[in-house]
Amino acid sequence: MNKKGINLIFLTALISGVSIFVNKLGVTGINPYIFTFGKNIIAMVFLFSMILLFKNFNQIKKLKRKEWIKLSVIGLLGGSIPFLLFFKGLSMTSGATAAFIHKTMFIYVVILASIFLKEKINKKILAGVFILMLGNLLLLKINNFAFNTGDLLVLVATLFWATENTISKYVLKTIPSKIVAFGRMSFGSLFILIFLVISGNVKNMVVLTTSEVLWIILTSGFLFLYVFTWYSGLKHVKVSLATSILLLGSPITTLLSISFLGTVITLTQLIGILLVPLGVLFVLKGYQPAKQIVLE
Repeated sequence: MNKKGINLIFLTALISGVSIFVNKLGVTGINPYIFTFGKNIIAMVFLFSMILLFKNFNQIKKLKRKEWIKLSVIGLLGGSIPFLLFFKGLSMTSGATAAFIHKTMFIYVVILASIFLKEKINKKILAGVFILMLGNLLLLKINNFAFNTGDLLVLVATLFWATENTISKYVLKTIPSKIVAFGRMSFGSLFILIFLVISGNVKNMVVLTTSEVLWIILTSGFLFLYVFTWYSGLKHVKVSLATSILLLGSPITTLLSISFLGTVITLTQLIGILLVPLGVLFVLKGYQPAKQIVLE
């Protein structure tokens, strides 16, 4: 396994856990579609600035028509449609249920990666998948599960993200990670803007308060760090392993809520917090190459 890639994905999980906590503090009352568009467009500007800073603009100029199509697909499947579906579904179901459905993304990635990318799955990985599912079930306090329309929208959004991550892993073989991240955010922003115009939500951008704009800028910084570290790490790590490690963000968010918001943790949640890293460990062990016996 590539240590640099693994470390970057662990960093992504940390950023994700903190980002979700910060988003919960600052986005209450903001139109979710405007919030998503604002974050995407500012993160895109950050990524483009980085490309210019490191003098990688020639890599964009060299992109062929087929590569632009691939980036537009990533933007459509990962940076626009699922966000719109997820936030609509979130308004129709509970936050805990939506979070749990979203956390099942790694299962679909494992299936897609094994079929289309030929990533091999063994017993240790399957055990890790089961432990991760159980850990998140306990952590998010899912006592009963009545599937409704909102849950369906969240599930479809999650399937879109799983598909996009699988495609991105394939595209990263030939396109640099910064360019893939930029393509996701730029095309994603374009598609969301089209949706805002058609739905009439675009007018809501002019009524944002100074406080809301500042929160959008802050959270877009986390989004920029997330996509940069994620695609940089994904280039060197199997996508099924990467999405499993990403689940470490859940206990990080919970621990931050306990530390800064005084949230009371239950014994069940504590067990869930312990199970998530255990599940990731099993998945990591499953991807470690078998030791070779050297005959002298």
